[in-house]
Amino acid sequence: MNILIASAELDPYAKRGGLADIAASLPIEWKKYGQNPIVIMPKYGFIDTHYHGFKPTYLVLYVPVGHWVEFAHLWYGTLPNSDVPVYLVENADYFNRWGIYGDPNEYLDNDRRFIFFSRAVMEAAKALGFKPDIIHSHDFHTAFTLAFLKSQYRFDYHFSRTAGVYTIHNLAYQGWFNPERAMEYSGFGMKEFYPGSWFERYGSVNAMKTGLMFADKITTVSPNYAREIRYPYYSEGLQDILNLRAGDLIGILNGANYKEWNPETDKHIYKNYTSASLEDKEINKRKFIEEYFETSENLDMPLIGMTTRLAEQKGIDLIINKIEYFLSNDEFRFVLLGSGERHYEDFFNYLAWKYPGKVSVNLGYNQVMSYKILAACDFFFLPSRFEPCGLTQMYAMKYGTIPIVRHTGGLADTVEEYNWNSGKGVGLVFFQYNADDFAFAIRRALSMYKQEPHWDIVRKNAMKKDFSASRSALEYLKVFKWALEKVL
Repeated sequence: MNILIASAELDPYAKRGGLADIAASLPIEWKKYGQNPIVIMPKYGFIDTHYHGFKPTYLVLYVPVGHWVEFAHLWYGTLPNSDVPVYLVENADYFNRWGIYGDPNEYLDNDRRFIFFSRAVMEAAKALGFKPDIIHSHDFHTAFTLAFLKSQYRFDYHFSRTAGVYTIHNLAYQGWFNPERAMEYSGFGMKEFYPGSWFERYGSVNAMKTGLMFADKITTVSPNYAREIRYPYYSEGLQDILNLRAGDLIGILNGANYKEWNPETDKHIYKNYTSASLEDKEINKRKFIEEYFETSENLDMPLIGMTTRLAEQKGIDLIINKIEYFLSNDEFRFVLLGSGERHYEDFFNYLAWKYPGKVSVNLGYNQVMSYKILAACDFFFLPSRFEPCGLTQMYAMKYGTIPIVRHTGGLADTVEEYNWNSGKGVGLVFFQYNADDFAFAIRRALSMYKQEPHWDIVRKNAMKKDFSASRSALEYLKVFKWALEKVL
């Protein structure tokens, strides 16, 4: 199959979350299975094209926007350590900026930017002579590719047998646009915008709804999340649409990239280790504490880590509610890597000031440090209010770092509570979204710390878990075949 992946993010070039990881790992796996994938993404101003080996193709795209035509250039490269083609859509007005979606706030013209990009994806395929069997669109940013596929390009021979598959990575970000702007930019016009139309939601253009309605098949990033989002608490206001399309909604668990995230081969950590040499994990912990906490005292104290976007979704309020009780009683050290909402950043800066030697706060994005955190920590916080899938709990387990998670979305699909009687399970799980349940899970974790044989058993159980991307890639290929049955 010829598979065209349209994504606003792609690791390692532009990343804000799991979308970038999945958009990069899936096509590499599909290539191994004999498929022919290409990836198209915007050429953001911060992408170092020279470093990543991109070259201009000298192809000029004529991109219809509203009643006029705009232009773009294509750059060509390949995903690292693969021959999967990656094409960058260059338009300085839209993408020559230092943020993907905004820096620090959302860009006011994101409607125009991503409608333009979605249309440019279609024109890029034509310019390249690439006739996709599947257009795989991700989140609201590229939802309009599927609307274009089923309308303006419906009778174009390049796309006459093309099916559209839409993947929801996070339903909370839906792309709410002013209809008078968005409908003009897309070329559909206000005649296609009316109550109940495939574009309209509560008087606005909702790009997520657009993708859901025009897709042949819909996937989301874990089986449990696919079930959850059909209920009001998790549906973010799209319950009726998701239930309308329920027959075409499939949950596929995201796959982990173990070639990059593996303590046996990781070049970023202090010392490599396996489940048979967990004493070397202790070396990572000691060196990490000495470097980032600037102390060599009480190195046996449990170390709990978190790498996250600082947003309410991630359960930050639960941490704020309980963490000082544990820190004031010297029950564990805590390291944070992430950035996000200002009031959360301020709180963690306050923690680092109040508890020197026990709290290390590192605001921003630091890929190398994220590897070191996973290798050094004993436990890992993921107390999310909702979590479509999550990859960090998979990577934490691979590094023998025990996740403390809320039973939601992909966390429920991947983390099972450790059972002291049977010796099965890989982590600590709480169900209700409240601080007391979270604190009780922490208490259970601390009681397990260095209690043999359980401490070694749970870490070895976790390291044996396999959530590799090859498995999820095969599941996607099944969905693609089902989608093609609807158009052939």
